[in-house]
Amino acid sequence: MQHIIDRFISYVTIDTESDPNSQTTPSTEKQWNLANKLVEELKTIGLDDVTIDEKAYIMATLPSNVDHEVPVIGFVSHFDTSPDFSGANVKPQIIENYDGKDIILNAEKNIILSPGYFKDLLQYKGQTIITTDGTTLLGADDKAGITEIVSAMEYLIQHPEIKHGKIRIGFTPDEEIGRGAHHFDVEKFGAQWAYTMDGSQIGELEYENFNAAGAKITFKGKSVHPGYAKGKMINSMLIANDFINELPKGETPQETKGYEGFFHVHHLTGSIEETVLELIIRDHNKLKFEKRKDLIGKIAKKINKKFAKQFGEDIVTAEVKDQYYNMKEKVLPVKHIVDIAEKAMRELNIKPIIKPIRGGTDGSQLSFMGLPCPNIFAGGHNFHGKYEYVPAESIQKATDVIVKIAELTAIPSIFDVAEKPKRKR
Repeated sequence: MQHIIDRFISYVTIDTESDPNSQTTPSTEKQWNLANKLVEELKTIGLDDVTIDEKAYIMATLPSNVDHEVPVIGFVSHFDTSPDFSGANVKPQIIENYDGKDIILNAEKNIILSPGYFKDLLQYKGQTIITTDGTTLLGADDKAGITEIVSAMEYLIQHPEIKHGKIRIGFTPDEEIGRGAHHFDVEKFGAQWAYTMDGSQIGELEYENFNAAGAKITFKGKSVHPGYAKGKMINSMLIANDFINELPKGETPQETKGYEGFFHVHHLTGSIEETVLELIIRDHNKLKFEKRKDLIGKIAKKINKKFAKQFGEDIVTAEVKDQYYNMKEKVLPVKHIVDIAEKAMRELNIKPIIKPIRGGTDGSQLSFMGLPCPNIFAGGHNFHGKYEYVPAESIQKATDVIVKIAELTAIPSIFDVAEKPKRKR
């Protein structure tokens, strides 16, 4: 397992934070540092057809070692990290034989990873926990996924007695800013289906995700000397506050779970003259998703009507853009691809946790691009922040799941209970 830990550490110590304000792909130049390293590593372990394009999308092939016809499958992960928290100068800490007590991430700043707050920690007593030093995120999302895919391919190459079909792997930039699949060449990838290794705790297996949209709302105001402002000043920041208060109470990330949707205000900047509010809209149900988007327009219209006479024009402008959709409708017709992943976990004594993703993944976009793509656990917890951690044993288990899926897919009888998969164009 030390080999896997070393590989993971070598990835997370390379800063690959993406930038939502950039118009390039990849969105940050530093993502190339890991991308180029991965290309060389894939060649070194013995994969074929290793390519990287001008936008840093990486693909490679493990050829089939069986004579009979086997579906081409794929595994996909992303190498960027979230801009929500710093990914620079990551200094991982390795806690062997975790004792179930508080983990001091940073004594100087009194940053503690406590099972009293993060109760999932307790299920990993006795295991090797990799954490941050409390000043950055870790990057297990999704460098654990990359570690698992590379390690699984290396293992299959070193163990030719394990029979498998042709396997394609793909690594993408910019997933964390919703653009990871935008330039993914599904035709070139050439798989009938794939799995993203981008879930959280051990056992997760997901084929439902949010429908997602982002909204940018601009509020105009009028600045007047505060001593003479009565009836004249319009404070755009207060108008933005009124807008937020019109959103449904209790429908925020911290107050919802399961299939419940939400509105999430994540940026608010402004002055008296102009304020910009950014939020995301999420719902698994397509009809409820559309109603949420409509509500943004209705609130803006209500405020504009209120200030129409005083301001003389619209005081609020709202721009809503769809980001991705629920992959369920694309995966259900080929549900056997989920069944195979579930069978692989059960054969490895891993209890599958099948639940909807309260977020997005490259797989949601890829599914709508013609590559059905459920999501499998990568093993980490508390992504996008200083309390992120991953048990090394979970990385190993996810690697084993990839190997087992490859092995099961090469067994012709695995499809006896389902229609043989057909590539959709």
